[in-house]
Amino acid sequence: MTDRQSRPRNPAPWHPAAPEREGLWMFARLRDFVDDIANTSPARLALTVFAAVCLMFTFILSLPVSSATGTATPLHQAMFTAVSAVCVTGLTVVSTAVHWSFFGQLVILIGIFVGGLGTLTLASLLALMVSKRLGVRGKLIAQEAMNNAGRLGEVGTLLRIVITTSVVIEGVLALALIPRFMTLGEPFWQSVWHGIFYAISSFNNAGFTPHSDGIVPYETDLWILVPLMLGVFLGSLGFPVVMVLQQNGLNWKKWNLHTKLTIQVSFILLFAGTVLWGLMEWDNIRTIGHMDLGDKITHSLFASVMTRSGGFNLVDQNHMESTTMLLTDALMFAGGGSASTAGGIKVTTIAVMFLAIVAEARGDADVKVYGRTIPQGAMRVAISVIVAGATLVSVSAFLLLQISGASLDRVLFETISAFATVGLSTNLSAELPPSGVYVLTALMFAGRVGTVTLAAGLALRQRSQLYHYPEERPIIG
Repeated sequence: MTDRQSRPRNPAPWHPAAPEREGLWMFARLRDFVDDIANTSPARLALTVFAAVCLMFTFILSLPVSSATGTATPLHQAMFTAVSAVCVTGLTVVSTAVHWSFFGQLVILIGIFVGGLGTLTLASLLALMVSKRLGVRGKLIAQEAMNNAGRLGEVGTLLRIVITTSVVIEGVLALALIPRFMTLGEPFWQSVWHGIFYAISSFNNAGFTPHSDGIVPYETDLWILVPLMLGVFLGSLGFPVVMVLQQNGLNWKKWNLHTKLTIQVSFILLFAGTVLWGLMEWDNIRTIGHMDLGDKITHSLFASVMTRSGGFNLVDQNHMESTTMLLTDALMFAGGGSASTAGGIKVTTIAVMFLAIVAEARGDADVKVYGRTIPQGAMRVAISVIVAGATLVSVSAFLLLQISGASLDRVLFETISAFATVGLSTNLSAELPPSGVYVLTALMFAGRVGTVTLAAGLALRQRSQLYHYPEERPIIG
């Protein structure tokens, strides 16, 4: 054996891992983490994603560059604004037009667009972006987010349709608003900015305005009010309904049950809200009592549309009658359609509970409507959503009463507005100390993700039972 053969080969010199390999390793770990959560607990993934998005926007808004004065924004104000934007609420503790710079307003607008897609949609998109695929349970939760509007294999297509639909509708609204701002004397680029801002804010039911005095100066301008109402109403119907309308038009027979109930109950609440709000405020000099007939009808219709999640207002909420504030509380708590940009307990929840009451009154064993039977599981979910919503509002109202010392009507109005992500305000939010601001912040977050995630989780949660206990009916009522 020669010396060359017996000499061991020199080992290759050690080099630290390349940055690309480290990046790929970290990406792989992130992908595995997302995969694990998406397949074991999609609802937890939705909650995690939404919380991370809120924290990211909080950090950006707290930077000096986000404020008009170039100073850092206090944490409670930055967090409240970020959560209000991402949860498409519209409540503010500082003036959007005065406190925030253009960069800060742009961040708020992006937060509104991202948050308007919804918690479950964002979670599904994250899973798709990171792992390039969705597990079976991930697809189930995404399909639930779209209210079963399609087959399981079409989830990726449905998610793309959601984003495309949002962009198209917001683009049309912006094109309708920009010329009006120009005719009112605003410069071209400012008109473009305001048109885009109002388009995104209205369709996502956010209620943020880039003007310091809101839309009050345009209270008789139908060119601005009508697009805002259309945007809010379309956004409150929900993506599943919009997709059904795209596919089947106005053919009632081809609509699924969810679409029929959502549109029917939405129009009932819209009509009832318009009539009742108008009657209660008809002679109120502080709101619409001094206006002519046409303006009174416009204000009543606008208020009815906005109270169910839009958040834009033409009158001071503190100047309304007590009965009108109570009506507004009820409409805000009802909210809009499922899987929509609106909040509240949702109109289909109200429909299911009303139909269950009617069936019980008639002595029917099944809850039936439009030739379909509503399963018992759907009614249990509806009850859970209502009870969860009422509990969140009650606990938060109790805390705010202790913190602020304000009257019950103002506190209840503000808490329901925060829970239902409406954004109408008696200005209590801006008057609260930091502790009260954090309470409303948590309520907005819980109102946006809590009941939706609860409903989706309960809808997919099924435990097999090998036995049943004997039935015994307690005395009820």
